[in-house]
Amino acid sequence: MSPVAAAYKQATERGADRRTTELLLLIAGAVPVLLIYAMYVVNSGAALSAETLAVPLGLIGAFAAAHVGVRLLAPGADPAILPIVFVLSGIGITFVTRLAPTLAVNQVLWLFISVVAMVATLFFVRNLDRLADYKYTIGAVGIALIVLPMIIGTEISGSKLWVKVGGFTFQPGELAKICVVLFLASYLAENRELLSVSSRKFGPVTVPRFKMLLPVFVMWGLSLLIVVFERDLGSALLFFTIFVVMLYVTTGRVSYVVIAIALLAAGGALCYQLFNHVRVRVQIWVDPFADAQGGGLQIVQSLYSLADGGLFGAGVGNGLPKLIPVVESDFIFSAIGEEMGLLGGSAVLLLFMLLAVRGFATAARAKSDMAAFTAVGLTTSLCFQAFLIVAGVTKFMPLTGVTLPFMSQGGSSLLSSFIIIGLLLRCGDQGTGHHVLMSGSGVANGTVTPALAADGRSQQSQALKTSPYAKVSFGMGSAESGVLGRVALSNRLTVLVTFFTVLFALLIANLTYIQVIKASDYQSMPSNNHTLYKSSKVQRGAIITSDGVTLAESLKQDNGTFVRSYPAGTLASHLVGYLSTQYGATGVESTMNTTLTGHTDYTSWMSALNSLAGVEQPGDSVVLTVNSQMQQAAENALSGRTGAIVLLDPSTGAVLAMASAPTYSYDQLPSIISGENTTASLVNRATQSLYAPGSTFKTVTLAAALESGTATLDTTYEAPAEMTIGNASVTNVNDNEYGTITLREAFAVSANTVFGQVAAQEGADTLVKYAKAFGFGSTLGQDFSCVSSLMPNPSEMTEWETAWAGCGQPVGEHESPAGPQATIMQLAVIASAIANGGVAMNPYVVDHTLSPEGVIVSTTTPRSLGQAINKSTAEQVGEAMLEVTTSGTGTASDVAGVRVAGKTGTAETGSSINSLFIGYAPYDRPTLAIAVCIEGNGENVSGVATRIAGQVLAQALAVQAGA
Repeated sequence: MSPVAAAYKQATERGADRRTTELLLLIAGAVPVLLIYAMYVVNSGAALSAETLAVPLGLIGAFAAAHVGVRLLAPGADPAILPIVFVLSGIGITFVTRLAPTLAVNQVLWLFISVVAMVATLFFVRNLDRLADYKYTIGAVGIALIVLPMIIGTEISGSKLWVKVGGFTFQPGELAKICVVLFLASYLAENRELLSVSSRKFGPVTVPRFKMLLPVFVMWGLSLLIVVFERDLGSALLFFTIFVVMLYVTTGRVSYVVIAIALLAAGGALCYQLFNHVRVRVQIWVDPFADAQGGGLQIVQSLYSLADGGLFGAGVGNGLPKLIPVVESDFIFSAIGEEMGLLGGSAVLLLFMLLAVRGFATAARAKSDMAAFTAVGLTTSLCFQAFLIVAGVTKFMPLTGVTLPFMSQGGSSLLSSFIIIGLLLRCGDQGTGHHVLMSGSGVANGTVTPALAADGRSQQSQALKTSPYAKVSFGMGSAESGVLGRVALSNRLTVLVTFFTVLFALLIANLTYIQVIKASDYQSMPSNNHTLYKSSKVQRGAIITSDGVTLAESLKQDNGTFVRSYPAGTLASHLVGYLSTQYGATGVESTMNTTLTGHTDYTSWMSALNSLAGVEQPGDSVVLTVNSQMQQAAENALSGRTGAIVLLDPSTGAVLAMASAPTYSYDQLPSIISGENTTASLVNRATQSLYAPGSTFKTVTLAAALESGTATLDTTYEAPAEMTIGNASVTNVNDNEYGTITLREAFAVSANTVFGQVAAQEGADTLVKYAKAFGFGSTLGQDFSCVSSLMPNPSEMTEWETAWAGCGQPVGEHESPAGPQATIMQLAVIASAIANGGVAMNPYVVDHTLSPEGVIVSTTTPRSLGQAINKSTAEQVGEAMLEVTTSGTGTASDVAGVRVAGKTGTAETGSSINSLFIGYAPYDRPTLAIAVCIEGNGENVSGVATRIAGQVLAQALAVQAGA
């Protein structure tokens, strides 16, 4: 028997063994495919039968037929590739059926067509090297398919990737990548040695000649065109990566990779600066929660789903992946991670990792450069695409929008993926050397003979040249020629296997971080609508005012779930907040979510017994510090206006009322968030808006002067209408001139020129120091969110800015924020501290919580922010505030039979002014501290806040008197 015949017989026997292995792996793969689909059927409420399992049974039949086709047409192909694709396809069709039942029938049809296309590819493409004769035609078709969407494409979800012909829509780019890989494989095989040796030295650095770099620039430019005109980051990155990987495997020149990475970085930076869609995509990646209901919606929902999956998953059909927009396509991996857990998601990633290993092993076994480079390009296209989409949906890198091969919904993706598999199988079949003994060819397990090792040639070289399965270049005699070239190629493929293994290992590590380490943080986020949806199956605790009015409660529906109800309507809506499975939660519904939601409870023996038995427990109820009558009085006072009112108990910091206008009703949420309703507002102006405090801040300036010894109440100052301080002008309101007056009188009439002088005498350091003592720069609120009030960095403040800051008007322009800027809650804390002997109390809104049985579970303990000023100074400031309301600018705050201490303020806001007031009552024994702000919005509101404060104080005092 001749050597060739013996080799042919050996290869045939080896091919039979491979197909037997493939069949056994397919049988093993049928188990998880059937099991996962059966889990979906059971959880959907249907009974297991041949009819309900028709999809996986049909898929098993299709791959069994494909196995027969491979056995006949490519008996020497890799035995693991088809089983890997079978399992991935089985999981994919299960989740497409579960997530988009209306699209599932079409997907199943495309899956069967794709399997047929794979076998047809094996039938028609008998020799990959013959395709090299048509490389320019194939390349032209590939470029045309890439460019086609730019010309006649249809934009869907912001990307112009689709071409629509009648009722049929497809993605030309999916088939384009096959054509591009075939062209590149042929081009690189033909120019391999030239690309490897052509270089120029620049000192110690060796770089390729420019004409050799021209293809790199061409692919770079093509990728930029895809980003600009098709708005598709994924395809651009994929095409460029395929080319760079193939170029590296061809030449082994790291310089090509370095230059390509530099071009990629430059192109990315350029696109980020010039194109908004690129910039938005990156910003969403950096912080998707900043726009959780807009551009970041998909990523945020994906993270919530993955967090719910944990280690073992929620079960196929039991999760909430449908809350992710277009989950069946771009985000199908998130659904897999949620319902199959970290173990299932990692298994999918390991399958893609194995596909990469087997694909590159196929390239290593190939008997021609054309086949080897084709296998490299096709494997990269599938596996790097899988990496891109999984990295995007798990926030490992910006979302690119490509599909997950074999799994995502979409016919174009399925068809191209299976054609790629057909070509890979052909590469592997050619690698067995049916017709020529390839001893020493550089193939794994090959033996290099001495003669062949010497110069890359052997007595079989003529046979190698003429064999359609083994084209080897003998032209230049370089390190890329003959056996040495095959060995070098194998080494690079080993590097490539390591690289892709690391890529998927990083994805598994990131998935572990999300689903195990970070999961509880994501689940406890107030905006997590997944958590809120699941909590709807448990009775949520009520939110009640201190005088027993129910603001929120959960009512049981006929289907056993609970729906949130608000018996008091919009009363305290900003404080209570909203609860929505679509929009998340705010206010007390958010901050007290854990308490309000059902959980294990051991406060009584019955609760403990139920908890141990796994019985769902109703949530605890939250009793607020807010009094419903005071709250109603504050909201009535704001009716028809824009602004906020805060009422505190100065001795404890308990919030007795917190009103913001305009307000909203809960049924308005969709229209407000969508922007259709502009008359209502979700913003709590009491805690989330910063205002220039105007002359109310003179309370802090006065306290700082008295405490630091800068002045006394009887120190006199000149109070002209205008004064130059720090080489710039400080003026009084309405150009009032007061002559020589005491500091006490200046406070009563609110003379800016006096307080500008006082602030300048104190200096920026002292002024900022005392502002911080009252709470500026701190996060106020024991149990609610409040933005921090602002003061500038004193080292950046000029004397003129310091003067105006002492008057409550921010005028600075520097790196630190202009100040003072304060929330209405902060202004109420200032008034409260003066009333409380100089001790500033940290405000809170929850008085105590109650178990479902009515047992007090916890009570809030008042906490101090510290001694802002000593008691003596507080008393002096109080005296000055009393004079404001009795003979100064605040007489409109008068309450019959009660002395009120206060300070008025007006603050310029462009062409308008805001009206403000802070104060407390009764002066002798304070029980109330108040802060009011009324926005001008072009209207003259001077003195309005003072008048409103008097009305609210009068009603609140009456409530206290009647208690």
